[in-house]
Parts: sequence; structure tokens; C-alpha cells
Amino acid sequence: MASYTHGHHETVLRSHNVRDIANSAEYLRPHLGASTRLLDVGAGPGSITVDFAGIVAHVTATEIDENALSLSERLAADRGLTNLSFSVEDVHALSFPDESFDVVHAHQVLQHVGDPVQALREMRRVTVPGGVVAARDADYAGFVWFPVLPELDRWLALYRAAARANGGEPDAGRRLLAWARAAGFTDISATASTWCYASPEERAWWGGMWADRILESALARQLVDSDMATPADLQEISDAWKRWADDGDGWYLVPHGEIVARA
Repeated sequence: MASYTHGHHETVLRSHNVRDIANSAEYLRPHLGASTRLLDVGAGPGSITVDFAGIVAHVTATEIDENALSLSERLAADRGLTNLSFSVEDVHALSFPDESFDVVHAHQVLQHVGDPVQALREMRRVTVPGGVVAARDADYAGFVWFPVLPELDRWLALYRAAARANGGEPDAGRRLLAWARAAGFTDISATASTWCYASPEERAWWGGMWADRILESALARQLVDSDMATPADLQEISDAWKRWADDGDGWYLVPHGEIVARA
């Protein structure tokens, strides 16, 4: 079982909390209806989860432990939503019966699991025949930015090394189609979409978040504890993120792979 590279520090949640259907699951919207029973694997802070709950009959949210699951539970309670349930689960061996859901969704999850093909098999098992298994993952090797800053090259190399040391695959986006085929799916739609940060406000948010995250999150602790980087190295990367955010020419692209696979 892989471990979650990002962790759940505030600097991580600052990024995850802004995700919703429009910016993170628009490819799935045509497959959602008022009667849909949806399983949201790896719900995180629940921002996409509660968006789903606004348009489907019922959402079951999962996370790897009670602490992580409590984030989406609190958000659902704050929104006054009653059509959600919550369960601690390992996506490699889900506890739900066969054919329990119409749609099974995972956003930025398969890049962090030890066996994404087995995870997709389990997601398929709990989906009704003809239902949809959907996944979207970033592809870190495809990240592109300007201006060119060597410290950000170093940041990307360190992140990818840390993710792989944790048993994950940071370049998951390009692999989703292959993983789905290996899991036995034959009816698969593979697409892509991006996040782009270029306005002053977007740069301040994205660059500021990573400037803090590289110093304070679980990733930072892992890099220092494993001797992959020193605190001084991470401070240099943090400073570079701030320079990028302040640069009027700054532009950043995050590509994602997506799949909609019929069970």
C-alpha cells in the first residue's frame, strides 16, 4: 500500500478545497443524473463530493482513515447535506457488495495507490453493469511553466522522487488508459484537461501555496528526513515560487489525464 505524499496539512487543503465539478470533474458531468448512486473514492476535503451531492441521489465518500474522512464529513455537515454517507476504505479491497453504484469516481487518487490496476478492478466490481468508472489524475512530468527557474525544476524532480519512494506514480495521467485496459475495461473514453495559472491572482494563490507547502507539508518532512533535500534547499525552492508568483510573465500549466470506463 502506498502512502499519501501530500498529507493533509493546511497548505495542501488550501489547494484541494477549491476543487469542484467545474474545474475537476466536468468530463463526468454528462454521466450524472438525479437518480445516480455515486461512490467518491479518496474524497479528501470533500469539495467535489458535496458538489456531486447537489445533483445526484446519493454519494458515498471514502478515505484511507478516520482523520482524512472527517474533512469531508465536516464539510457535508456545514452544507446541511443529508444524501451522503462515509466509509473508511482501501480502494484495493472495497467493502461494498458487487454492483452497488452507478458511478465510481476517483480524482487525483490512482497516482497515490500501490496497485492502480487492482484499484480499478475493485472500482469496476462495485459498479453496476453499464455503469461508469471515472478517474482523473495529473501528470507531473507534463507540468510546464514560464519563466524557467532551476529551483522549480529541482522542486519537480524532488516531488516525483518522493512520490515514487512512497509507492505512487506521479505521471499517472498518461497511464490511465493503459491501467484501465489492464484492469479489463474495453469501453473506455480517454480525454485530457488542464489547470492554468497566469493571472496575478492565480499566480499569487498557486505560487504562494507551493511556497508554503514545500516548507510545511508532509512532503517537506519526507524530503528532509530522507536526506533528499536540506531545509536550505527547500527554502530556495520556496523563494523561487514567490519570484514566479510575482513575475508578470508567469504562466503555469497542469495537465490531467481522464478516463470514463464502462463496467
